Order: sequence, then structure tokens, then C-alpha cells
Amino acid sequence: MKNFIKKIIVWKLDIIAKMYLRRYKPQIIAITGNVGKTSTKEAISAVLARSKRVRSGKGNLNNEFGVPLTIVGNWADEYYEAENTLFFWIRVLAVSFCGLFFQKNYPEILVLEYGADKPGDIKRLAAKFKPHIGVVTAVGEVPVHVEYFSGPEGVAKEKGRLIEALSVSDFAVLNFDDLAVFEMKERTKAKVLTFGFGEGANIKISNFQSLISNERPEGVSFKINYNDSFVPFKLSGSLGKSQGYAAAAAAAIGSIFDMNLVDISEAISEYHGPKGRLKILKGIKNSTIIDDTYNASPLSTHLALETLRDLPGTRRVAVLGDMLELGKYTIDAHKEAGNVAGSFVDLLVCVGSRAKFIADSAFNQMPRENIYRFDTSDEAKLKVKELIKEGDLILIKGSQGMRMEKIVEEIMADPPAGGGNKKDLLVRQGKKWLSK
Repeated sequence: MKNFIKKIIVWKLDIIAKMYLRRYKPQIIAITGNVGKTSTKEAISAVLARSKRVRSGKGNLNNEFGVPLTIVGNWADEYYEAENTLFFWIRVLAVSFCGLFFQKNYPEILVLEYGADKPGDIKRLAAKFKPHIGVVTAVGEVPVHVEYFSGPEGVAKEKGRLIEALSVSDFAVLNFDDLAVFEMKERTKAKVLTFGFGEGANIKISNFQSLISNERPEGVSFKINYNDSFVPFKLSGSLGKSQGYAAAAAAAIGSIFDMNLVDISEAISEYHGPKGRLKILKGIKNSTIIDDTYNASPLSTHLALETLRDLPGTRRVAVLGDMLELGKYTIDAHKEAGNVAGSFVDLLVCVGSRAKFIADSAFNQMPRENIYRFDTSDEAKLKVKELIKEGDLILIKGSQGMRMEKIVEEIMADPPAGGGNKKDLLVRQGKKWLSK
């Protein structure tokens, strides 16, 4: 799409979206962070949907197009099928304008992601579409997209713009365990609620453990403590402490809307986590796949590896792709991932030019014959299929540009060619991605 046409569409879409907010007056819950945004968004939506009309942005609709597009309607599926066609945007503008006058049951609450690929992104989004509640999940020592900022501090500063935009009557919900996020409390006039595993968090996670049945992972369980009471939580289908964080953030939001922990726990039990985020899938040869292929940053990669390390399996296999957009931190971040993986995995498959640094570091701790390297996921997938043995536990992780979901598709127990449902299970199944 030409830049001039793009600017016109953004301008018109912004105007209509602002008209929707003035007309229907929904409350906006805005979520930002470098990991856990989508899981948190879906957990919050699951909790609030028990008593409110809620709309949340699907996919990665967190930019200048995605946020207003979510405000005016449920366009996500068509967006990913026809993102750059002028006809699609003309239709969006026309239908959305009519919706200002003829729409019934507009959402009471909008749960939106505010993303930052470069400085100024969140500040602009928060100014255009001011939230009533801001949630910051995590930043990490080396965040994703850091190459476009002065450093991790620059990323944290931009994420904090969301909290700065809040008013005295608003709420900031912050990750207690991430120091860069926790310190944002000094940058807001809003009331602050914190969540995390650490002592001192307002919404505290404890007794976290993976659920195992017949030596296979099924999900996670934990307790959430708030105001001197605690309630057990259980999530099936997904793994990792990220699920605990998502549930705790959702519990904080639920408490703001006067929900009790029991109702919040019941709502969370119906939430199973988004695709490509530590999802449990059945693999060929009676193996188990941990599908974490949505994206990768140093923090999310370490969390995924820790999840793999703490689970039972005949062999632990890590298939790791490049982590992109890390700039000057690229080499060190990949080496550190290699150090962690090499300390416990039985088999390591590295995909991409940057992942060679993962392989090099892992070689210091494990036999070279157990390390494999490939340039692309298409080259790697058949070898991974060949290497898998009965009972293997396989983590697959990498940045979205590495297309690691292709490897998951190759080793799924019920592949689409045999009548499976890859669109419901895997990330990036729209025409735009499948054509690449």
C-alpha cells in the first residue's frame, strides 16, 4: 500500500474509532509489554466476559491500524486475509461509519494491545485512544524490538508511556517481579495494583506446578492470594509461569470490577491460552510438542527452556530458531540461550543464521553429535521428524520471521493432510502467511 494512501486510511480510521468511543463510551483496558500480552489479553477477556460485553483484539492488532480496527469491529480474520487491499479498507471505513448509527450491543469493555516497534508508538496510541486501565506484563533485560531503541531502558521508557497517560481515577496493573515494570508506579497518577510471584505483590501467585498425567504435561495449577484470601487456579492445554502471570493480571482486573476470586478462578478454568504460546500438542511417535512458535525474545526463550527443563520426558528436545530485532545484543542473547539449553537438553536443533551462536554455546556442555543446524525451518522440519523418538518432549521456539510453526505442522500427530485442524492449532495460518 502506498504511503500516501496508508496515511489517509489511518487518518479516517482514527476519526471513526474516536467517534465510536464518544458514542458508545466503552472502558478501555490497554496491555503492553514484551512478553505475555496476548495471553494476558485473553485471560482478562475470559474473566470479564462472565458479566460484561467484551471485545478483545485478535492476533497482533496492536499498531496504528490494529487498535482502531478493533475499536470499530471484529475485522481480524479479514485483515489477515487481505491486509493490503484497498477494497478491504474501503469496506472497513464504509461499514464502520454505518455502525455509528445502526449498531446494537456495542462492547462495554475493549481489551486492546498497545505495541511499540519504535519510540513514540505507545505514546501516540495512548493519546489517540486513552485507556482507563493500563496493564504492563514484562520488559526483560533484553526486550524484543530493542534494536530500534537506545537500549532496554528506552524500551521500558516507551512501555511506561501507557501508564503515564492514565488519570487519577484510572488503574495501573504492573508486574511486581519485573523491576523495570514495577518502577513504573512512580510515573503514574493512577491507582496501582501489582501481580507476581514475589512477596509484596498485591495479587500473589504461589504453589505453582505443572499438571502431569501418565508422564505427560496437561497444564498448570497454582494459587492466587489477594486480600488475605487465596483460591486455587487450574489451566489446561498450556504451560509455563507465563500462564500464572496472565491469570494474576486477569485477577487484578477482575478485582477492579468487583469480582471475587472464586468467580475469577471459574472463568480462568475456561481459558486455554492462545495458539503458539507454550501450547501442548500431540506429536508423532507418541511424542509431546510444546508449541511456542508465536515469537521469541530472550526472556520468553528462557521461560520456555525452564518449562521444558522441569517437565518429564524420555528425551528433552529443543528446536530453537533465531531471535530477531535484538541489534547489538544478538550474539550475547543467543549464546546465553545456548548455555541454558546445553545444560539439560538431550537433543538441540538450531534454525537460522543467528542460532549458530546457540549451537556454539551449547557445544560446551553437550556432545556435538546431538546438535543440528539448519538455515530455515523448511530445511529443518524433515530432519526433526526423523530424529523424534517414542516419548520425546519437544519444545519448538523462534521469532515469527523464522516460521517455526512449519516444523510443528510436520511433526503433529494428526497432520492436516489426514484431516487435522492446523488452522485451529497453529499460528500464522492466514493466506498472507501461507503464501510466504
